[in-house]
Amino acid sequence: MSDTLPSPVDPLPGASVPLGPPPADPSRIPELLQTLEETARRSGHASADADPKTTEFEDRLAAARLGVASSLFTGLRCKHPPTASHCLRVALGCSRWAAALEMPDELRTQLELAALLHDIGKLGVPDSVLMKQGRLQPEDVTALSRSPRHAQVILSRAGAPEKLIEVVLASNAWFDGSRGPEGMAGENIPALARILSIVDAYDSMTTDHVYRPAKSQERAVAELFECAGSQFDPGLVRSFVDQLGKNHAERSAEVSKRWLSQLSTGSGELPWEFTRHAPRAEAESPANEVAMFEKELIDHMHDGVVFVNPHRQIILWNTGAERLTGVASSAAVGQTLAPSLLVMSAPDGRMLEDAECPITEAISSGAPNVQRLSVIGRKGKHVEVDLHSIPVCSPSQGVLGATVLLHDASSEASLEQRCQALHVEMTKDPMTQVANRAEFDRALAMFVDAHQETGLPCSLIMADIDHFKSINDTYGHQAGDEAIITFASLLKSMCRTGDLVARYGGEEFAVLCADCNNANAAMRAEQMRRTLADTIQTELGGKSITASFGVSELQAGDTPETLLRRSDRALLQAKDQGRNQVVQLGAGMEEEEPKKSWWGFGSWGKSLVETTLITNVPIEVAVEKLKGFIADHDAKILKTAEHEIRIECSDAGALRRANDRPVGFVLDLKLAEEFVERENAAGMAKGTYAQTTAAVTIRPRHERDRRRGYATERARKLLGSLRSYLMAREADAAPTPAK
Repeated sequence: MSDTLPSPVDPLPGASVPLGPPPADPSRIPELLQTLEETARRSGHASADADPKTTEFEDRLAAARLGVASSLFTGLRCKHPPTASHCLRVALGCSRWAAALEMPDELRTQLELAALLHDIGKLGVPDSVLMKQGRLQPEDVTALSRSPRHAQVILSRAGAPEKLIEVVLASNAWFDGSRGPEGMAGENIPALARILSIVDAYDSMTTDHVYRPAKSQERAVAELFECAGSQFDPGLVRSFVDQLGKNHAERSAEVSKRWLSQLSTGSGELPWEFTRHAPRAEAESPANEVAMFEKELIDHMHDGVVFVNPHRQIILWNTGAERLTGVASSAAVGQTLAPSLLVMSAPDGRMLEDAECPITEAISSGAPNVQRLSVIGRKGKHVEVDLHSIPVCSPSQGVLGATVLLHDASSEASLEQRCQALHVEMTKDPMTQVANRAEFDRALAMFVDAHQETGLPCSLIMADIDHFKSINDTYGHQAGDEAIITFASLLKSMCRTGDLVARYGGEEFAVLCADCNNANAAMRAEQMRRTLADTIQTELGGKSITASFGVSELQAGDTPETLLRRSDRALLQAKDQGRNQVVQLGAGMEEEEPKKSWWGFGSWGKSLVETTLITNVPIEVAVEKLKGFIADHDAKILKTAEHEIRIECSDAGALRRANDRPVGFVLDLKLAEEFVERENAAGMAKGTYAQTTAAVTIRPRHERDRRRGYATERARKLLGSLRSYLMAREADAAPTPAK
């Protein structure tokens, strides 16, 4: 080393007490230094509030080397604790390297002091730049570039010698002269500054930061060699790497004794006086005992607990927050708690901007808030949390900051997801992913009830794949499964919002059509039929499949069971008539006003309803349709004669409320066939056609039911259902033109 630097600093003449607090027990000094280094390597952002033992030890080290000028180091710690801890680690590293180089004591002392204060210029850098989490903008880089100038001013005003200031400023110079003070390159850079720059870079690379993890020693060494010749002195890089790991324990012990030993009396070239203050023991008061209990409680809470000041700068980060996020306390303290720090996301997956920070909202409004968010956790995976932001207010000082609780809600979110998955499993057919039979039965009852209340039409389509057994027998069950999946997908694609597609069983499907009458449902079924027939099935060798459809509309007096039976009967009719077709049964919910029949309907009679229905079909067809009415209403045939029939049924299925009492009815029908002349609306198809008339009488089965106010209304609904099955009109209603 060719530099001739001032001798180390001595205390004022006559001073016989050591600088700072008494030296630590020499037997524990290496252990303390090792703990300090391991803590620093693990986190990189030590805080004055994070670990009192580490903080006390750091202060004693700085005071022993700087005397009263340790106030500069204390000021740096108050400004930005991570930078102060970094400076101390760099000074220790320089001291060990100097010991390996057998550097003269005065040069070594100068190097240690320069390292301790090499970042003192950051006192003049705005907090917004030092605390910034993201990429620095050009104006931020400009603010940081002024740090050496701030260091020069601060050290000069503090009375530091010129050579110490020169080393601090030159430590920013690159060996090739591309950066740093003008004219400084190669051997023109003081050797102590070249040493300091290497240790400074190595410590920064091997320290954890919030924005990036620490690099391994091997990777850091590789980068030093990569930058040798441009940023660093190549010879010093080799020297630094050679001394790494060699006699580390012995050198650490030697450094600790050197730093904590009493400096010899005498005058020095650093005119920094100091004032000795005796250590002040903390009062063992009840308040301090309570604080100890509170600290233990916070540290052992499972939830993350974070304290922030009014600027959202973290001043406490408990073990729960470390466990939840994977960020150590010493790395988090001093950072600004913003959405970008923890990569906060809203429940919909949208990343939160820093302007949307819930903690800022709590501090500014003075009101607590709770939000379900996700934050980045261990191994880079997002964790669902309930973030509670609670402002901390003082009557005299206003808002002091906020307490932030991070409750791990991943198990609750997982439970919600499992419940949703269970609901899907319980309501969907696993193969086709349409509703299953149980969900269809539930939805059918809801559809019928809702449409009867609103008076809107509702239709049901039943569909069945034609000759499905032959598909399985010819192409195999896997091909049959693919045919079922294709059919289900087609039905879903041709349905509207509010409709329901369900797998009723095997290859049979049901489609509930909301707000859809019989005619429109039949048209939609026809479109489904044609599309399916035109769809090529690759699993069937390029052939297509067909299906049969039965359609029926909800009509007056219907129950879910009667609507389902009628639609199913229409499907069976379509299959009986040759398959691959659509058959519709029933009319709709339109009801005509009660009309006086030829029997002379009136309240004085024993019957509640007496009328004549006319249907434009032969009597044989009318009888077949009447069989459907009897089957779907669970009616009993009490008496039959030539063209006359008496049946008994109830309206139990049409009840709206569970406590309604069903009413039993007896229906008498007298059928007659006649031939009439008619033509269609266009004046064509003129001829003689058969039609059937049915004289209908409806009376209550029990006389007591006659006196119920709703008996007549229910009888009219039963008549409406019968009229729909027969596709009939009442005698005095206008006939429907033939088409």
